[in-house]
Amino acid sequence: MRFDVLTTFPEMIRCSTGISVIGRARERGLIDVRTWDIRDFATDRHRTTDEPPYGGGAGMVMRPEPIFAAVEAALADSTAARADHRRVILLAAQGQRFTHQRAREYVRADQIVLICGRYEGVDERVREHLATDTLSIGDYVLTGGEIAALAVIDATARLLPGVLGSPESTVEESFAAGLLEYPHYTRPQSFRGWNVPAILLSGDHGAIARWRRERSIERTMMERPDLLESAVLSETDRRFLDTTRQRLGSFGSPGDP
Repeated sequence: MRFDVLTTFPEMIRCSTGISVIGRARERGLIDVRTWDIRDFATDRHRTTDEPPYGGGAGMVMRPEPIFAAVEAALADSTAARADHRRVILLAAQGQRFTHQRAREYVRADQIVLICGRYEGVDERVREHLATDTLSIGDYVLTGGEIAALAVIDATARLLPGVLGSPESTVEESFAAGLLEYPHYTRPQSFRGWNVPAILLSGDHGAIARWRRERSIERTMMERPDLLESAVLSETDRRFLDTTRQRLGSFGSPGDP
């Protein structure tokens, strides 16, 4: 899979994608990450990429011409990518929420082009006529789309076969099954008086699996109750959930008093 990142700060992408899991995946040829400096596609001697917005207002808006030219260059440079397996993603606070399920969709793409916005935003014609997707990684505003682009690369690439050491790593983790992941423990068995749950030391794999499933449901109820609306739950899961709600009381949305 190939990722092309369009940015005015390419060093942010190069540094972050050259280390850890993503760096190793690049070294092994499992993914290809390329950066494109949007300034290189500006047509004036000052390499201008932003202008004041029409209609007035605070801040600057990124111009469409260099962004269109950079995307077109990235697409032309990847001759192996099938036209119907390419995604052009604009990272913007006004976009749809990036989720684990969307990352699973992107795994099927040959090429993903990521446009990192800056300043007050990007000319609307980029969203309307160039981007196939507009994504946000959360309900907050960043100074630029680079962090969001790195999140998309990381979350998507780790789902590719061979990127992670164990193929099971992506199966039981948070959001993969619609629930938050269960708690993990390792050595030492006792730390400052806090002990590892005895069930995890029992060797009873069936009991451990049930404990983990229940803790996953319980944690989701406590931290992200909204996920339970779409989670796939068995009758046993629902009985445990009802019992837990009765035992702990009802919980509203995070942040409710």
